[in-house]
Amino acid sequence: MTPAPSCAVVTGASSGLGAEFARRLAALGTDVVLVARRMDRLAVLAERLQATHGIRATPIEVDLAQDGASQRLVQELERRSIAPDGLVNCAGFGVDGPFAEHDPDVVRSLLAVNVVALTELSRLLLPQIMASGRGVLVNVASTASYQPLPSIALYAASKAYVRSLTEALWKEAEGTGARILAFSPGPTETEFFAVAGSERFKVGQVLSIEQVVDVAFRELARAKPGPSRIAGVRNVLTAFAPRLVPTRVSLDVASRLTAR
Repeated sequence: MTPAPSCAVVTGASSGLGAEFARRLAALGTDVVLVARRMDRLAVLAERLQATHGIRATPIEVDLAQDGASQRLVQELERRSIAPDGLVNCAGFGVDGPFAEHDPDVVRSLLAVNVVALTELSRLLLPQIMASGRGVLVNVASTASYQPLPSIALYAASKAYVRSLTEALWKEAEGTGARILAFSPGPTETEFFAVAGSERFKVGQVLSIEQVVDVAFRELARAKPGPSRIAGVRNVLTAFAPRLVPTRVSLDVASRLTAR
């Protein structure tokens, strides 16, 4: 990615894709703000990135499921005189099972993290990203965003929102030099499945964290990146195949896949 942003906020940075995005950005000389709930992990990663790459890595403990979390994070950045021109929204989680049986508090938390916090942070930081001339916004969606998925309906719907919003922002930012990307990994070797408590999400081509982030950075390095990218050739085929058949048929197929 050339040129890289001068400073990037990475949510979900305590593990998985978020931690790997932070490592790759730091290797390019980008200062990083590491955001997650687990301060112990953030502190270890920040120390390692600073020692290895000589950049400024700032760990900030934030629970994005809490009301007003995005505004408090941006206020904390201002207090520390940190002006990011990059944002990678990796924070997110899934729940499985029939939607009618979900705990309402879990529903609210999922929407708060996957949709509300991502939207608010994108809105609050996008002006700086667009003004920078080298700004980057990556919102992590999912291959689940490409069709309704019974049994993981809420997660898939939240990621469909992420993809739709980000693709529209890509068009709005055209001509500013900002790189806006809706990035859709398929199932990835992270803690996601353990946190969700289910393997039901593991539909498609499973890739390593490194393979997935490689795809994102190759896209961002293109002369005209975006607006969307899917990781994994088989996942591309899986994402677009439902468009070739009636919705009722694609839902029947999806229901059998997620019921495994």
